[in-house]
Amino acid sequence: METVSNLAKPKTSYPKEKIKVLLLESIHTDAKATFAKYGYENVTILSHALQEEELIEALKDVHMVGIRSKTQMTRKVIEALVEMDSPLRAIGCFCIGTNQVDLVAAEENGIAVFNSPHSNTRSVAELVIAECVMLMRKIPARNAAAHEGRWLKDADQSNELRGKTLGIIGYGNIGSQVSILAEALGMKVLYYDVAPKLPLGNATSLDSMDEILENSDIISLHVPAEEGTKNLFSAEVIAKIRKGTILLNLSRGNVVDIEALKAALESGQLRGAAIDVFPWEPKSKNEPFTTPLQGVENVILTPHIGGSTQEAQENIGKDVAIKLSNYMDTGRTVGCITVPELNLPQHSDKSTHRVLHIHKNVPGVLNAINTALADINILGQFLKTTTNIGYVVIDVEAKASKEALRDLRKVPNTIEVRVLY
Repeated sequence: METVSNLAKPKTSYPKEKIKVLLLESIHTDAKATFAKYGYENVTILSHALQEEELIEALKDVHMVGIRSKTQMTRKVIEALVEMDSPLRAIGCFCIGTNQVDLVAAEENGIAVFNSPHSNTRSVAELVIAECVMLMRKIPARNAAAHEGRWLKDADQSNELRGKTLGIIGYGNIGSQVSILAEALGMKVLYYDVAPKLPLGNATSLDSMDEILENSDIISLHVPAEEGTKNLFSAEVIAKIRKGTILLNLSRGNVVDIEALKAALESGQLRGAAIDVFPWEPKSKNEPFTTPLQGVENVILTPHIGGSTQEAQENIGKDVAIKLSNYMDTGRTVGCITVPELNLPQHSDKSTHRVLHIHKNVPGVLNAINTALADINILGQFLKTTTNIGYVVIDVEAKASKEALRDLRKVPNTIEVRVLY
């Protein structure tokens, strides 16, 4: 990975019918339809995830891959593909998160990674509200009793949401949407976020998480999977929650200490819980699922389905497929995690070719690029950098694109160069 020749092997565009797309884990068929609208017909769909060795073999001649949460694009996978000179240029995460991809390895090798952070926001928010209602009415226990032939018709520990206080930890896209729906039902909303966020509606921002724990009837977690959120709700933190509160986690599985949560539920400190994500989750429907929370009263357990609605999957399928297609068509990187974001104009002039250059963001690279192209007529140039990566897109006369490609390959600290015809 240290020599320029290894970093910048020549990459050029192919006819669209030769560009291969692989979609794993039953990604919605709207993704394939969207690719087709952009002219990408060579799309293969698999219903399952692939393990490392299978994945490497499957991607050796693939240009774009779409995955969900079970397929792991590890450093081993990415570096093996680079070593075998795979044409893989982009990874689409057809979900909210990107923790299943080694983003550092993808960035180092100039592979664009896209996701869809907003497409299932409404689906998750609606499930949060539904579970608030179910737990406040003790529906899990009453439902189980009815199935067993027992008639638990009473109002004991059954309450309306109206007038109750919802505390939200993490006021991002989903947390703020939950806030809006909760207010519409007459709830008071408090929230805490590590980054300052303006409130929507009448929600109130608090200065610490402890204030949420002390003043909420229901607490809903909406935080990302980061080192700082791992075991965020430990036994010590759970012990601070006001007695009789309900806890919901539809964010990430490693945020809550499950054993501590179980103890708090069984002791009566917590009134109920709804958990959609777990520290360990089965890799397929055929693998048994176990958790210490099974059998605990007034607990709703769901199999990571917060965003699993037909509407959300359709939206995600379209959104990520559009981002991938735009990247391959024009070099546009809006919404990209690993390559600096450039909102580029459509490249449709047949008299010009577009050259994409991804490089390490170190002093002198831009000067070297301009020097390399000193004798070429540049019709348009766009630049964006992040801490580690620089991305330059250059429109040149079609007759000069081969020369530009050749010269740009020689620029030190080049990671990836390709031409769009």
